[in-house]
Amino acid sequence: MTGLARSLLLVPARNEWATVGTVVQVARRLGYDVCVVDDCSDDATADSAEAAGAHVVRLPVKLGVGAAVRCGLRWALAQGYDTVVQVRGDGRYDPEQVKALLAAMGDTGADMVIGSRVADGAGPVRRLAMRLLSARVRRVAGVRVVDASSEFRAIRRPLLDRLADSYPPEYHTVGALIAAGRMGAKIVEQPIVTRPDRRGSGRGVTLWYLMRAIVAFVLFPRRERPLRLLVAAIGQPRSTITGRRGSARSHGLR
Repeated sequence: MTGLARSLLLVPARNEWATVGTVVQVARRLGYDVCVVDDCSDDATADSAEAAGAHVVRLPVKLGVGAAVRCGLRWALAQGYDTVVQVRGDGRYDPEQVKALLAAMGDTGADMVIGSRVADGAGPVRRLAMRLLSARVRRVAGVRVVDASSEFRAIRRPLLDRLADSYPPEYHTVGALIAAGRMGAKIVEQPIVTRPDRRGSGRGVTLWYLMRAIVAFVLFPRRERPLRLLVAAIGQPRSTITGRRGSARSHGLR
């Protein structure tokens, strides 16, 4: 498919010097281009990524993961990439599984493919949190997914163009799904397996993020209002999303 002609692995990273180099090396060995967005790290994350063969965007101030991803999406479009696959810099997502996401995208014609961690053996609290977030995404955006909080996802144009303008900086994984669903994007899931967190903090950090996202999207849904305004702001007539970036109508985007 032409939409997969040029693919980029995007790695938002902060203080990941011990692992990001390995992630980049593996991805480069597999033939992928890699861009690491260094979110104003206090260590040698940017140098490690660059030495391993990645393009590096160095942010002068800490913006957070969501804003770092948005910067990376804009960089990818400026460089002419058609598809971006977001990968964590801590090595939990194996670059070997990128081909499965891209294959699913090619087979289904999806605008976004989520790497669903269905085989991770999540505990009961995390499973409940994931169900609550997935139910919220289904209710407000009509998107049925099992793992709404996965950071391993592939996005192609023209959805890529739209999210480069609107990728939410806060609660970005769930927020981006809601935004994409409201745009009419086709979203599918591809089962993946993640590696254990080498620092031993992954479960606690993930659970904390899930709890905060539940507060924002489930218990206090008015927190979504800035996202609604953001989506409305880019809801231009279909005819304006044409030319070099392709037609939103032809891909089912509203």
